[in-house]
Amino acid sequence: MYIVLAPGTGVDWADGPAGSWTLQETDDAGVPAAPAVVVPFADLPAAVRHFDQAHRGSAPVRWVWESARGVYGRMLAAGITVERCHDLALVRGILRYAESVPATPYTEKLRTQAPDEDPVPRQLLPVQASPDQTSIFDTLEAPDGAAAGSAHSTAGELAAELADQLDAVARSSSPARLNLLAAAESTGGMIAVEMESSGIPWRRDIHEAMLQDVLGPRPREGARPERLEQLAAELRRLLGNPGFNPDSPQELLRALHRAGIEVRSTRSWELEQHHHPAIEPLLEYKKLSRLLTANGWTWLDNWVRDGRFRPEYVVGGVVSGRWASRGGGALQIPKTVRDAVRPDPGHRLVVADAAQLEPRVLAALGQDSALAAAARGKDLYQGIADQNFNGDRAQAKMAMLGAMYGATSGEAGRLMPALTRSYPRAIEVVERGARAGEAGRTVSSHLGRSSPPVSDRWLRAQQSTNAEEQRRADSLARSQGRFTRNFVVQATAAEWALCWLAEIRRRLRAASAQAPAGDLVFFLHDEVMLHVPVPRVDEVTALVSDAAAAATRLLFGSIPLEFPVLVTAVGSYADAK
Repeated sequence: MYIVLAPGTGVDWADGPAGSWTLQETDDAGVPAAPAVVVPFADLPAAVRHFDQAHRGSAPVRWVWESARGVYGRMLAAGITVERCHDLALVRGILRYAESVPATPYTEKLRTQAPDEDPVPRQLLPVQASPDQTSIFDTLEAPDGAAAGSAHSTAGELAAELADQLDAVARSSSPARLNLLAAAESTGGMIAVEMESSGIPWRRDIHEAMLQDVLGPRPREGARPERLEQLAAELRRLLGNPGFNPDSPQELLRALHRAGIEVRSTRSWELEQHHHPAIEPLLEYKKLSRLLTANGWTWLDNWVRDGRFRPEYVVGGVVSGRWASRGGGALQIPKTVRDAVRPDPGHRLVVADAAQLEPRVLAALGQDSALAAAARGKDLYQGIADQNFNGDRAQAKMAMLGAMYGATSGEAGRLMPALTRSYPRAIEVVERGARAGEAGRTVSSHLGRSSPPVSDRWLRAQQSTNAEEQRRADSLARSQGRFTRNFVVQATAAEWALCWLAEIRRRLRAASAQAPAGDLVFFLHDEVMLHVPVPRVDEVTALVSDAAAAATRLLFGSIPLEFPVLVTAVGSYADAK
């Protein structure tokens, strides 16, 4: 069963919780099955417990909200957690492009509007509880009068969209898979909010000491740190240009040209091709400047409070389903600052990453027994190397990455025939994806996430008869082919990671009945970090590995392919790799 949860606009989080919330019970099709209930915010924890306990042992409650970002975060702040949910915004994003879903009025509305628009406009109407409403412990019933009507209209809109989404999933050519994707994506939304609430343990003192060690004392605002100022002076001397600003790409490029260093850009990889006394200090300047900008003192002031870094995750922020982050650079914590990520006293960080996730996913998608055999053991690339490249792991990795990402020319292209001969079923998966993209068709992941359709501009380019435009069209087609070639693999890998996260969360909650077993605090594509009390480290380490095996069975069933995870318990994130 589903219970729609809608906050009234009277909920004010600047001054503390106020106002009322609406709960609307529905059946498995999203059709309201009981009158809407309005409760004051203070009674919401009891209401959630009431519904969860009332359905314990039967069909579990799945809570429905517009977005975990707007609702579940508020619930967490009040100490309310739930087991399952349906996130309308996240599922909307999946259904927008899902090619397995036939056209319905709802999906047509989704597909004719831009992704950043709300396809089902709604207004959250003010909801106030009836003055004589009885306690949540006495009875749950809809209040009389206008308040009941307002409550119902707000929750009713959400329930109506739930029914539309459930109908679309049921009409899919693979409803079981799409339903699993909707559940996993929704759970990911909850986990993201929970991780933001927990925060990544961060030692500001260690971070500041590192900054001072490599940059010098914190400068006054607008000034360069001491070490960068020294390097800037050295660059001016070596380039014979006393007035130029090394922070300006245009001025730096002109200074390099005047010194006889002919480069097209100031990118590090291009600078490294040249031999000049200024190159080494320039590369050092760029590295330290990047540290200052991305993770310097200002970053600490903005993002680390009370010993925690709390970034904002964007679930499904990439079209393949991978997560993104908004501010703080959570998905790019550089090695230089990882030593500041340290657990609280009496705790350890349990860090786990899935070994070579994408090529293993490719083996599963292709049902390729030969590639599965190469994957047995921890190092898939070495297994491929032993079978094809005389044990040269570097060649095996280059060939496999080239196959998945479309680098099929040069050295990677030279190695491709060996992969095709040895693993034809796996390679056919990516080749079929590439051909679809080049033809302007969409492709889908294992559970049914589909790539966005090509643009009208792309289609017009393909129809041009002009020779120059045709060359451009061919280039666009190849680019789209490279995108769809990897989309199927990357999107399915993101699904595996979501199932892994959900399994870890479920098992943590089961193990925390008496005392917390640990908290998920960080996730990056194929890596998770948990903050765990020392006595529970061994238990949680095993739990994380078991969750990976469960995720594989959930996604692919029983297959002769392992998805091993490397798990380590550390006192500093810097020691995890």
